[in-house]
Amino acid sequence: MSDRKLRIGCASGFWGDTPEAAGQLVSGGQIDYLVFDYLAEVTMSLMARARAKSPEAGFAPDFVKALVPLLPQIKAKGIKVVANAGGVNPRGCRDALAKAAAEAGIELSIGVVLGDDLSGQAGDIRARGQREMFSGVDFPDDIWSMNAYLGARPIATALDAGADIVITGRCADSAVALGPLMHEFGWSDEDWDKLSQGSLAGHLIECGPQGTGGNFTDWRDVPGWDNMGMPIVEVTEDGSFVMTKTPDTGGLVVPGSVGEQMLYEIGDPRAYLLPDVICDWSGVTLEQVGPDQVLVKGGRGLGRTDSYKVSATHADGWRAVTTLTLAAIDAPAKAERVAEAILTRCRRIFRDRNLGDFRQVSVEVLGAEAAYGANARAKTREVVLKIGAVHEDRSALNIFAGEIAPMAISTAQGLTGFFAGRPKVQPVVRLFSFLQDKADTPVEVEVDGTQVPLTVSTDAVTLDPSSGPQVESRKAGPDAVNVRLVDLAWGRSGDKGDIANIGILARKPEYLPYIRSSLTEGRVKDYFVHLCHGAVERFDLPGSHALNFLLHESLGGGGIASVRIDPQGKGFAQMLLDIEIPVPADLAARDGLHSVESA
Repeated sequence: MSDRKLRIGCASGFWGDTPEAAGQLVSGGQIDYLVFDYLAEVTMSLMARARAKSPEAGFAPDFVKALVPLLPQIKAKGIKVVANAGGVNPRGCRDALAKAAAEAGIELSIGVVLGDDLSGQAGDIRARGQREMFSGVDFPDDIWSMNAYLGARPIATALDAGADIVITGRCADSAVALGPLMHEFGWSDEDWDKLSQGSLAGHLIECGPQGTGGNFTDWRDVPGWDNMGMPIVEVTEDGSFVMTKTPDTGGLVVPGSVGEQMLYEIGDPRAYLLPDVICDWSGVTLEQVGPDQVLVKGGRGLGRTDSYKVSATHADGWRAVTTLTLAAIDAPAKAERVAEAILTRCRRIFRDRNLGDFRQVSVEVLGAEAAYGANARAKTREVVLKIGAVHEDRSALNIFAGEIAPMAISTAQGLTGFFAGRPKVQPVVRLFSFLQDKADTPVEVEVDGTQVPLTVSTDAVTLDPSSGPQVESRKAGPDAVNVRLVDLAWGRSGDKGDIANIGILARKPEYLPYIRSSLTEGRVKDYFVHLCHGAVERFDLPGSHALNFLLHESLGGGGIASVRIDPQGKGFAQMLLDIEIPVPADLAARDGLHSVESA
């Protein structure tokens, strides 16, 4: 095996991330590849609508703007670039970049990956009776976007054909890093463990500085928020890698921050399904090997599926969200009554005009810990009242928008904060997900406008799951004291549609059995019962001393359809970290863990 190492840095975690990141990595990252991740489901729908208005639109113009000033350095240093900036128009993105590069006098070979856009197949898919993979609802009548999550092999093929820059549409977020690794190290489509490790490397960097200390539970320990270091993985041919960041920048790369990102928005860690490989990350280990350097290894690959996940978006009614500030004695109770008055008044007007009721209403008194439900403890004289509403008829929400400001002179003293004016009525964009056979999803690669031969493995392969160490549960015993979970663990949460995930990583291996014994599916369900309307699942990750929870039907319809203040479950982990866990008194005394009883 070669000692060669490949350094890949990620300059974007979403469409709208800082344009400064690319320059940081190109100038100081000593990278071989610069990758960008721009796309989410709502992003695809926005791009599809933009292209409907203008055939030249439909991609991320931020990518071209960020890259063009850096092209001389990129060319001189031999850095290659991979980005899913193509959105619903990869060729348009290529043409815009090629034109800008030509004007700058820079010669580039640009590849594009095509075939993820399945909107042209909507009629056939509807005719075959396709249902949504989670809810079981029928295929929508009118879609805005429909894209398959492609894998890394097309990216590797474009690089094999000599592309300096590869632009894709929708692909797995991690594929922008796995593709270069398959190309550089010659990994085959059956190098399962390497593909799993390469996918994990991509997963850890795909959210930008969220993997280098951003959103870390121990936020006080993270320096330099104003100049956060962008993530870099240094990968060896066997797939093991070191997670680090651009030198001399802010951030913190430690097992806790890396582990939080590993658990972010995954499901079953023993069967995390990606287009190229079924990943088992339950045995992954995280080892500090230097300042801001964490060695990551132990990921296994268990074969692959014969299908792509496809995400379609469609309009499903209308929504409006408003916020008001209330500073007053008994502010939470007054805010609740204001919300009740607004909604009752609107419903009376709806009846008078033969309009139906709201389809969904969300009232949250922020500052009174509304998100905590029965677990709330706050007493406050200052709150923000948030009211979100969904209706089938746009005119009904225009009525709602017009009945908010009048409450300032007819309800409670101290009602203010109408800074944004009337809330804007917007379409509800709903996600529809399903699986499609890879064989029915034609994928193409072009380099400099010429089609390149491509072979994508479409057959399903299933390997035996791993039988690694198990996570035990251990009760604390009669001498137990209660400590907050945050003193025992780190946590990170995210979303997949209407499912929230919460990853919990023990700060020390010996804490995990006590955490696992107390933090059951039932207890987590009870803690979030006011938000979670489905089942709770728990999965073990013994390698990183961690647990992953999935909370089904917990986000009010999901990030692009919900009217909650936290439609993506971003705060769920931090809320759960406030729960109390019994541990032996001698362990608490040894480690200086603060007992809740003595607080």
